[in-house]
Amino acid sequence: MAKSKQKKIFVLDTSVILFSHDSILNFAEHDVGLPITVLEELDQFKKGNDTKNFEAREFIRLLDRLAKDHSLQDWIPLNGKNKGSFKVIMDSDSTMDATQIFNDGKNDHRILNAALTVKEQEPKRKVILVSKDINLRLKAKSLELPAEDYETGKIKNVNTLLTTGMTELEDINSEHIDELFKKNVIDRKKILMRKKFPANNYFILKSEKNSVLGYYNPTEDTVEKVEKQVVYGIKPKNAEQTFAMHAMLNPNIKLVSINGVAGTGKTLLALASALEQRRNFKQIYLARPIVPLSNKDIGYLPGDIKSKLNPYMEPLWDNLKFIQHQFRENDKEFTRITDMVNQEKLMITPLAYIRGRSLSNIFFIVDEAQNLTPHEVKTIITRAGENTKIIFTGDIYQIDTPYLDSQSNGLSYLIDRIKDHPMFAHITLEKGERSELANLANDLL
Repeated sequence: MAKSKQKKIFVLDTSVILFSHDSILNFAEHDVGLPITVLEELDQFKKGNDTKNFEAREFIRLLDRLAKDHSLQDWIPLNGKNKGSFKVIMDSDSTMDATQIFNDGKNDHRILNAALTVKEQEPKRKVILVSKDINLRLKAKSLELPAEDYETGKIKNVNTLLTTGMTELEDINSEHIDELFKKNVIDRKKILMRKKFPANNYFILKSEKNSVLGYYNPTEDTVEKVEKQVVYGIKPKNAEQTFAMHAMLNPNIKLVSINGVAGTGKTLLALASALEQRRNFKQIYLARPIVPLSNKDIGYLPGDIKSKLNPYMEPLWDNLKFIQHQFRENDKEFTRITDMVNQEKLMITPLAYIRGRSLSNIFFIVDEAQNLTPHEVKTIITRAGENTKIIFTGDIYQIDTPYLDSQSNGLSYLIDRIKDHPMFAHITLEKGERSELANLANDLL
């Protein structure tokens, strides 16, 4: 019994369920409370094709299985060894009323009341509210109710994670660099010796006399020379852009992630690389998630569906127009891009319109991937068929959705989980190349 009293009670907010439907199973031996208000909110989310609708439906099914032959007002054992129990917390009767304190009877405050009720009912146990909503956590703490973010799946060392992909090595034997220049390939041990690096890692290799760009080929266990390439009129302006383009052009690398602030060329390089390889794929998809403006649904915007989507898709069209205008109007490259769009060989579309489609023989670019959940990223990749290449681009520090951060978004999750796989390459772009003015804003504002 003494051990039982030490178990905590975690009270879950709706945002946690919509982030991960199996979150209820991830609290070790501790117990989980579900406010009845959470079930009410999930009822509103169960219809639809977005990821949050999928998570709501899956959680409802999971709860139904767990609660078989039980009353939800009793503590019900969770499936699995060393797991706790869960129950639904009905309308609260706590002495402290959040709806009166905050002068609002909205659902967030009813969830707070449910947690406060459990805290009073279980005075010998620590009760913690778990929410992806920062403001709700702050409100809980103002009522002396401990509150935490949902930590499962969070990436702990984001800054260290993003250093993967590119390494600068000095004091390399000049003879080995000369050999790499002449033969374009060299045995890994001559360059890297006993040092271990992730698969498809890129290098700036320097000796006292010269330097060269290199790439670790994990299949051949060699270091290969990387050359700058002009791709559909776009020339890389620095080493990291050269590496990113090499990864996207490499047929052995099926999955690429590119992280970088605005103006580093992520989307432009990806689109140019796709156009260069147009003959190798049936279609090119360039998609991005729709993040509602000011947290309002897209339906609030005026006009038909095309007009509503234009503000979201315009940056992608800008990149395509920039590439097109590297050529004259009578050049075949210029007219080819127009023909590809008209024939739907190249499609710029919201990510939601891609769901459910087969992704075979596709070059698929997912822009603003930091606004996706880990589950959404997994869903996209698991739909990949034969001869499909997927590029995720984004900036993990520029997130537009309220319940994600640099540690929990899908792009960070992807880089962390697949960082050493032979089919995956990651590059972080740091140097802004849009303009001196854009660089000034990134550096000083």
